[in-house]
Amino acid sequence: MKSFAKTKSTGAGLDILILGCGYTGQRVAKRFVARGARVTVTTRDPRRRLDGAGVAVVSLDELHLHIRPGVLVVHSIPPDGPPGLLDLLGDAPARVVYLSSTGVYGPASLVDETTPVDLRTERARARVAVERAVAGRSWSSLILRPAAIYGPGRGVHEAVRRGAYSLSDHFVSRIHVDDLATHVEAGLLATISGAYPVADEEPCTSREIAEFCAKLLGVPVSGAGNGEAGRKTRITSNRRVDGSAIRRALGITLAHPSYRVGIPSALAAWHSMI
Repeated sequence: MKSFAKTKSTGAGLDILILGCGYTGQRVAKRFVARGARVTVTTRDPRRRLDGAGVAVVSLDELHLHIRPGVLVVHSIPPDGPPGLLDLLGDAPARVVYLSSTGVYGPASLVDETTPVDLRTERARARVAVERAVAGRSWSSLILRPAAIYGPGRGVHEAVRRGAYSLSDHFVSRIHVDDLATHVEAGLLATISGAYPVADEEPCTSREIAEFCAKLLGVPVSGAGNGEAGRKTRITSNRRVDGSAIRRALGITLAHPSYRVGIPSALAAWHSMI
């Protein structure tokens, strides 16, 4: 494992390219703009809160005109996105950070940086294929595998509002979007390579977090979890993720180490935005 080392202390002179500047990417973009970096992004929706953010929004069709030698790339476009993206980058990037998913671990109930991938599903095979393609190029790379991403306007708190929660006793790990952006920012400016899961410090059951959110929101929940309060979410895993290895390697700490901190923060941020 390589040690953490930032390439620039301020970011001035850095060239950042974000492929798929969505929920997480827009936060990464704003961090690098604040550092004084030149930031170029692609997004399906150019109006996605990027107005006035100091970034250049380009289409994939014109992307080749904006790929400069030494660029640092965040790649968060899913495997079913446009083909040939890596070929389009050529040998220009100095580093690529790819946002994958903890879904590559399959049914593993306990996950850390040593857990092997499970390729029994097409979705996992597609994700891992992109991971390996990114890692196999000439540039420096880091693969981040986030657990369930939540934050303002997104997460169990929003599902509870809609009555679409689950009261399962399956464990789920999560990461607040701002903490994920911290991982990406640090990862771009580091030399560490490999693939790591990303999660906060407190996995919990779907029941625990739904009841916590309902209490914050002042709404009732169905004790049986049988859909009496609305649609019931589909349970796809029972997974506790340990993301401490990548935090140690990057030298970062979480602003939201638990949903108990992150959910109230997300609700407060969302209210300030609307």
